Amino acid sequence: MGKTDFTQLGIAPGLLEIIRRLGFSTPTPIQEQSIPSAIEGKDLVGIAQTGTGKTLAFGVPMIQRLAGARRAGEPVSRQGLVVVPTRELALQVDEALRKLGSSIGLKTAVLIGGAGMMPQITALRRSPNIIVATPGRLIDHLNQKNVSLARVSVLVLDEADRMLDMGFLPQIKKILDALPKERQTMLFSATMPRGIMNIATRYMKAPVRVEVAPSGTAPDLVTQELFIVPKEQKQHLLNTLLKKTNGSTLIFSRTKYGAKKIMRNVKVLGITAAEIHSNRTLGQRKEALEGFKMGKYRVLVATDIASRGIDVLGIALVINYDLPGTPDDYVHRIGRTARAGETGHAITFASASELRGVRDIERLIRQPIPKSTLPELPRVAAKPARIPNHTRQRPARWR
Repeated sequence: MGKTDFTQLGIAPGLLEIIRRLGFSTPTPIQEQSIPSAIEGKDLVGIAQTGTGKTLAFGVPMIQRLAGARRAGEPVSRQGLVVVPTRELALQVDEALRKLGSSIGLKTAVLIGGAGMMPQITALRRSPNIIVATPGRLIDHLNQKNVSLARVSVLVLDEADRMLDMGFLPQIKKILDALPKERQTMLFSATMPRGIMNIATRYMKAPVRVEVAPSGTAPDLVTQELFIVPKEQKQHLLNTLLKKTNGSTLIFSRTKYGAKKIMRNVKVLGITAAEIHSNRTLGQRKEALEGFKMGKYRVLVATDIASRGIDVLGIALVINYDLPGTPDDYVHRIGRTARAGETGHAITFASASELRGVRDIERLIRQPIPKSTLPELPRVAAKPARIPNHTRQRPARWR
C-alpha cells in the first residue's frame, strides 16, 4: 500500500494527536491494512505474527467508532467488547485502550478470573465504553445477569486461535449468540485453523481478510538456535547461557512444577527471577510481569499461559527449556522477542528423542533451526538402574 503515516488511515485528528503523544509515528503492516477498513465499520479477519501491533489495529477503530456514535447523539450509547484468552493479555489490552482513550474520558471494565467479582460488578455499573474479558469470567457474569451485551456494537476476538487451543470454543459461541446481530466483528489471530474459519463464516458478514505474514511464519528479526542436549544436562546448559548473556530473558517450561524448579535454580546463580503460571494468584502474576517489565527481574520463567500474554519490549532472549506442546506455540513463544521492529534471539533445548517435534516446528516455519554445538558442561552421574524386586538377591540371613 505504501502508506507510511497514520494521517493517511482515516483516523480522527484527536486520536492522531494521542497516537503521536504515545510515540507512534509509523503504522505497522497490520495497522496500515486493518485500520481503514475497520474505521469504515467492516468486519475484519486479521492474521499477523505476534508483536506486530494488533491492539492498536483494533483499538483505534473501536474507540473512533464508539466516540462517533456518541457525538451523533444515538439514543442508546454503544459499547465495545474485547475477548482475549488470558488474564495477562486482558490487563495489557485494557492498559493500551485506556492510554488511547484517556483524553476523551474512555471508561473500561476488565472481567477476568482470579479477581474478585464485586469490583468487576462495580465497574460494570459505571456503564463502561469498552469491556475487556476472558471467556470464562464473561460467561460467569452473563449467567449471574451482572452484564448485558445488548449495547455492544463492536466486538473484537483477539488471539482467537489461542482461545480455541484452550478449549474456549463453547464459551465463544455462547458469547456470540448473546450479542446483537447488527454489530461489527473483528477477529485477530496469529494462525488460521479451521475453527477460526468456521467462526468467520457463521458469525461475520463478508469479512475483509488482512494477512501480513503467512500463518505459522516465525518473526523475521528473531535469530534461532537449537541445542540437542540430554534432559539431565539442560539446567547446566541454561546456567552456562545465562552467565554468558546479560539481557532480559524469558524461559518457557512445559509444566508449572518445572517453571518453579527452573526459577529456583536461576536464583541460585544470583540472577533475579520470577515465575508466572496458573498456580500463581493474579496479584503474583501481575507483580512478576510488572517486575520483569521494569527490570526488577532479569529472568521470567513461564508456562505457555504467557506465550501470548506477555507484551514487553526489549526481551533479548527467549529460551525454550522444554519443547512446546504444538508447533504453533513455538511461533508464539519466540514472538515474545523482536517486538515492534527490534531484534531478538530464541534458543531451544531438545533431547535426541524429541527431534521429531523439532522437525514439526521446522515444517511449520518453513526453515531449519540452526543447530549449535554444546559447550563443555559438568558431567552428570548416571542414575543407577533400578533392580526389579523379584530379581534382587536377598541377604543370606533372609534365605
